[in-house]
Amino acid sequence: MRGDLDETRSLIRVGGEDRESFLQALVTNDLDKLQHGIVYAALLTPQGKYLADFFLVPEPDAILIDVDGALAPDLLRRLTLYRLRAKVTVEAVEMPVVRGLGDAPDGAYADPRAAALGWRAYGAAVTDPAGIDWTALRVEHGIPEQGSELIPDDSYILEFGFERLNGVDFRKGCFVGQEIVARMKHKTTLRKGLARVRIDGTAEPGTEITVSGKSVGRLGTQSHTAALAHLRFDRAKGEMQAGSASVWPLEPQTASG
Repeated sequence: MRGDLDETRSLIRVGGEDRESFLQALVTNDLDKLQHGIVYAALLTPQGKYLADFFLVPEPDAILIDVDGALAPDLLRRLTLYRLRAKVTVEAVEMPVVRGLGDAPDGAYADPRAAALGWRAYGAAVTDPAGIDWTALRVEHGIPEQGSELIPDDSYILEFGFERLNGVDFRKGCFVGQEIVARMKHKTTLRKGLARVRIDGTAEPGTEITVSGKSVGRLGTQSHTAALAHLRFDRAKGEMQAGSASVWPLEPQTASG
């Protein structure tokens, strides 16, 4: 298979007859969409803050959760605690996760966040590495990632484009944190959100962005002269500073997902 092995990911398998209803009550997206492919979703705190984002992958008798490896142990623990009397099993599993662009091989799924992100496949070996610059692709298309943009127990998913990325469904009914997310959805505008910026110099993800000494946001992933940033839109104007680097908005700031 031609593609790139994504060694940053871990897999959790949820089985049992209640698996769909169990996850449906927890995550931000509608599991009915699994009949069309993989589903991008998140688990939130009861206060509506981000804990983990992941792909839900249909199997004949189970659902795989494809999650960043750094978040996997806590997600596994939380799912086990939420299980209570539900007839489900939750376990970590080992298999390759492959991603690529262009024509998808048999058994692969289109990345539900954006067509530009290609496809994902599970369990197949890479025979021809594609060598794609996934960081540059992610920055170009405004795709947040945990640790660099998304901060557990801190971030609000609508500020990071989850509606645009097909990661939340407002018609599915209740999920953990749903009330807060719905309240943010129905505000006239969001004051803060993810944006692409131009950067001259380098700075680590998490570096505070300032204008005249006042905080306007936080820098995320950098790729060459572009980066992602979480900005307060009413303050993020003109030249800004992120450590020793200079930063400018790349596009008009909006509060939409």
